Amino acid sequence: MTGAAKRIGRVIALRLASEGARVAIHYNESEEEARKTAKECGNASLYAANLTKIDAIEALFDHISRDYGRIDGLVNNAARFTRIDPLEVTEADWDFIHDINLKATFFCCQQAAKHMMAGEGGKIVNISSLGAIKPWAHHAHYCASKAGVVMLTRALAKAWAPKISVNSVAPGVIPFGEPDERVKKLIAATPACRAGTPEEIADAVMYFLTATNFVTGQLIAVDGGLSQR
Repeated sequence: MTGAAKRIGRVIALRLASEGARVAIHYNESEEEARKTAKECGNASLYAANLTKIDAIEALFDHISRDYGRIDGLVNNAARFTRIDPLEVTEADWDFIHDINLKATFFCCQQAAKHMMAGEGGKIVNISSLGAIKPWAHHAHYCASKAGVVMLTRALAKAWAPKISVNSVAPGVIPFGEPDERVKKLIAATPACRAGTPEEIADAVMYFLTATNFVTGQLIAVDGGLSQR
């Protein structure tokens, strides 16, 4: 899985390992955290790759396929997040977010699918965001990237059915550390009256990875009902 070194990615990786999966841990800069996660996942294999580079993505999946013999599942979790007034967003700001959140997600899906199609198929889960469902004024570039992930998921589910299922999980408010005032307001507005946990996101990912291929092209918002407000 991509972006597995820390936060939500780490918890998903640990859950996969606990369920008996042979997990491949991808990271870019967070090597120390990735090594810790890999150790906790039963000394899972580590793969460093800059996902802004398509040739790096191709090499990553070729390497994993050689090491593991096949690729059965992919969790696309690597992402970037910034807060900028839309009037001040530059091309560099836009590319910084979209290069990972949308472009890399597509090409990781593509490379995984090539290996899956050559074998017995597989399952892909893309981590989107509440920002794909609800507009955030100072995150227009980010919201656009994550909404793109949702539509990408639906399109690929049609393109690769029935051999590969493609689904998406949109986390709600999942704080790490002390939440700031903005996050506290989101938690207060959440119908479930609390923040979510990374373990609850991992539950949704596991559902999609183990579900029948009759479940594809779907989005689960694990957000305590906040997207309905």
